[in-house]
Amino acid sequence: MAEITKKIDVNDVDALMKIFGALDENITIIKNAFNVEVLNLLGENYLKGEEENVNAALTVVEKLSKFIHNGDTIDVGRVKYMCDCAQEGKLDEIDDLLHGIVILTNRGKPIKCKTVGQKKYVDSIAKKTITIGVGPAGTGKTYLAVALAVNALRAKQVDKIILTRPAVEAGEKLGFLPGDLQEKVNPYLRPLYDGLQEMLGFEQYQKLIEKGVIEIAPLAYMRGRTLSNAFIILDEAQNTSREQIKMFLTRLGEGSKMVINGDLTQADLPEGKLSGLKHAATLLRDIPDIGIITLTEKDVVRHPLVQLIVKAYEAAEKNRRNNEK
Repeated sequence: MAEITKKIDVNDVDALMKIFGALDENITIIKNAFNVEVLNLLGENYLKGEEENVNAALTVVEKLSKFIHNGDTIDVGRVKYMCDCAQEGKLDEIDDLLHGIVILTNRGKPIKCKTVGQKKYVDSIAKKTITIGVGPAGTGKTYLAVALAVNALRAKQVDKIILTRPAVEAGEKLGFLPGDLQEKVNPYLRPLYDGLQEMLGFEQYQKLIEKGVIEIAPLAYMRGRTLSNAFIILDEAQNTSREQIKMFLTRLGEGSKMVINGDLTQADLPEGKLSGLKHAATLLRDIPDIGIITLTEKDVVRHPLVQLIVKAYEAAEKNRRNNEK
């Protein structure tokens, strides 16, 4: 295929600088993804390479320009994600991400879905009574669920937010930790506190905690209750047993919505014990009002290096399972 040279046709200097990124980090990702050269001829920027590659790279540049003009932040993670979508022929799918704000934080910052997988997850939570989200760290499972819970509370769709996690991780048990119950569970529930405080502001968060409108507790404290008119999030559900997750699911009351999240590669259960999350995601897949959303390393919105770490661990786990067979 013949080589061509095409101009990067972005007339807005500020947008062009954001597309190139600090120290040209963004344009370098595009250059390497599509095997093209970046040229500066008489003050104009061009891409040079095989025609198909240049056109694909320019399509990514065009999409990035749209996101910038939409007020979105462009970082290396987003650039890499767009390049991956273009290489898979799925770049048009990200147009839905241009529109729709999940929530405005206490400081007015808009929170939006950054990947197609995140958009499917958010849509499932909006439409289904129960959503089970399975995926690696950094895919925004907890953060987006907390944002949607705050939205539901603000809109008076629910009277209460209940956040829970199994309180046994990495071999630790609550009884061995110092302090009273609240001090014992705080380390496990910190990600939930942080998300709520960002959405609501510390003062409003404290007020709602004191009134009991927001309840944060270990999973064991859900037993025997019926949770009505509440938005309930079970986080780190990979560390539940089948019995625990069944107990949790059967707490569902009238007017409530449930979100269950977890990363099956980070289960801290005893060797040979099946994760309740994995069992539930398989068992409940065909029930109409339950959404099962699987996120992948492509939905990781942290540093791009996290994607590579996730992929390495997934490959190692796959090899381990193959060796056991």
